[in-house]
Amino acid sequence: MNQTFQPNIKLGIIAGGQLGKMLIQVASKWDVDTFVMDNDDQCPAGAIATGFTLGSMADFDAVYAFGKTVDLLTYEIEHINVAALKKLKSEGLTIFPEPEVLELIQDKGLQKQFFQTHKIPTADFSLFTSADDIRTAVENGLVSLPFVQKLRKGGYDGRGVAVIQSEADLAELLQGPSVIEPMVAIDKEIAVIAARNIQGEVNCFPVVEMVFDAKANLVDKLICPSSVASELAVQADQIAQQLVRSLPLTGLLAVEFFIDKNNQLLVNEIAPRPHNSGHHTIESMMTSQFEQHLRAVLGLPLGSTRMLMPSVMINLLGEPGYSGPVLYEGVPECMAIEGVNMHLYGKKTTRPYRKMGHVTIIAPTLAEALQNAEKVKHYLKVKSC
Repeated sequence: MNQTFQPNIKLGIIAGGQLGKMLIQVASKWDVDTFVMDNDDQCPAGAIATGFTLGSMADFDAVYAFGKTVDLLTYEIEHINVAALKKLKSEGLTIFPEPEVLELIQDKGLQKQFFQTHKIPTADFSLFTSADDIRTAVENGLVSLPFVQKLRKGGYDGRGVAVIQSEADLAELLQGPSVIEPMVAIDKEIAVIAARNIQGEVNCFPVVEMVFDAKANLVDKLICPSSVASELAVQADQIAQQLVRSLPLTGLLAVEFFIDKNNQLLVNEIAPRPHNSGHHTIESMMTSQFEQHLRAVLGLPLGSTRMLMPSVMINLLGEPGYSGPVLYEGVPECMAIEGVNMHLYGKKTTRPYRKMGHVTIIAPTLAEALQNAEKVKHYLKVKSC
């Protein structure tokens, strides 16, 4: 008997940023109604969703009330009231990725302990309850400089992280429960996005290589295929599959890795949602990460992750020194270059290093894609009126 697909499902999405917007763009192709809740009534996804609810993702009552209006709930951000999600699930609402997975991933300390328990390679770590405890540990020789401090909860896009190089930097320690890791001598940073559907089918996208903007502490450029050795790429794929099965999670899991100077692979962090490291898939892969997420949570077969063309993705960040109504420079020049695909997120105001969009450049060869990416970086600027 042929299986059927009934599209008139109310899909709820908590948070309406660019990830939600791109998820809705795929859902609309399948005639799936989408409902967004966000604390910003000008959020990018709100303008194209079937329905919009203004509310705080951290507020139990707001999340619970929103969940009661939809048939299936997913999200594009981690900072959500998990207690509300758990109550909704106990009352029969389907939520993917699962609230229990989100609860673990919200806490970087629990993440690290999960890696340790499941023998996932990761940097050594210690857990501390306060900045004062960290200073005491340094004074007693229990923590050595340099090290990286990560707040256990609330950090994202480089926020909630402090790099402590010397004793003078100890004054810059962040307040709150933290994970402390020794400074890793990083050779490369890579990522793998894994997907797991309701039936337990797992598939991974090819490894991508990430180049960071040191000032913004954000990905500046993403390269696919990566330059890492094939054996490391295979290992990263296997680890991502192990993680998505061990959690277990339904939907997408982005896994970020360090490759250290000894060519060792270390998991840095994981995220249970579409991810910045997967934006290139819209043009460069048979299936985009957003379609893959929808396939997973709707119980459909996962799509092919075969690469169509080499690609370079550039994050479009607000220029330093500009805040206010957004103005884009260099758009015509970039659009004249073959293989340039521009995604503007619809954020009305810019500020320094705010993610305002991304550009994916595809080409028959990676060398050509990299060359054209440099042209785009030269021309395209996000400024203010």
